Amino acid sequence: MVNSLEINTPIRVGLVGTGFVAKLRAEILQQDLRAKLVAVVGSTPEKTAEFAQKYAVEAIASVEDLVSLDIDLVIVATINSEHGSVCHQALQHGKHVVVEYPLSLDVHEAEELINLANRQNKLLHVEHIELLGGLHQALKENLSATGNPFYARYSTLNHQSPAPQRWTYNKELFGFPLSGAVSRLHRLTDLFGTVATISCQNRYWGMDGEFYKACLCTTQLQFTNGLIAEVVYGKGETIWIDERKFTVDGEKGGLSFDKEDGKLINAEGTKLIEVGTRRGLFAQDTDMLLNHLINGTQLYVSSTASLYALKVADAARRSAQTGQTVAL
Repeated sequence: MVNSLEINTPIRVGLVGTGFVAKLRAEILQQDLRAKLVAVVGSTPEKTAEFAQKYAVEAIASVEDLVSLDIDLVIVATINSEHGSVCHQALQHGKHVVVEYPLSLDVHEAEELINLANRQNKLLHVEHIELLGGLHQALKENLSATGNPFYARYSTLNHQSPAPQRWTYNKELFGFPLSGAVSRLHRLTDLFGTVATISCQNRYWGMDGEFYKACLCTTQLQFTNGLIAEVVYGKGETIWIDERKFTVDGEKGGLSFDKEDGKLINAEGTKLIEVGTRRGLFAQDTDMLLNHLINGTQLYVSSTASLYALKVADAARRSAQTGQTVAL
């Protein structure tokens, strides 16, 4: 049981990161009287100073200095490769921690961080807002209508040309595609349970410099309940056709979600499914987080569930490296 914080005192928050997600978090926190954003540290002094001025908070020189402050909570919204180290420092200093997925690019470090949070009696919350989104909720609500589901396919392909020269196109900083984008697998494990075996192929283009120009990762999962799932993740210059599609085939019907368009298909015909908005999910995550810290209410995802999805991603990485099917 994570120790609760005083309801009559705003939760003091330190933020690691100055990018898009960090800005969202800052704006949400400044609109909530239960919390007070007090400090930020970014990748450069210039970005930190600019962010601190915009949101009227203290600019801090290093993560070590930030976690040493009199704060209750550290929100980690920086590049993937730094998540594990920052979380470790924050937990060691007795802070509650919220981190954008993935918890770490190293699955063993992720497991150690969860154990550390338990020993410190501190919250370690890994954000997976896709589980709160309209698509996932529509999937969960309508899955039983397919009868016994036996096949699922989830494809997210994004054409970007020229490919941006930023950390999301760097192998070391972003991580293996399905580790950096572990939400693709977490959506499946949340719906269908545990994985028995996994087979994966992964390819990069333009690896002659610090940043690659494109990647394509295709994976087949055999779940312990017999369901087979395929995950396709690609981005960059050689991905010509954009796609964001999730389909499920079952013995009594099928589900198809193409971007925001959803439908159930069975012997009776086709029924349209309303898919809720993707907006406001970080605000929802933050609200649930603060409620949990103050009142002990349950969060929508556990760190152990996030860890399991990361273990599946690591098995996919090993399969892609060896060319062998990996058993979990």
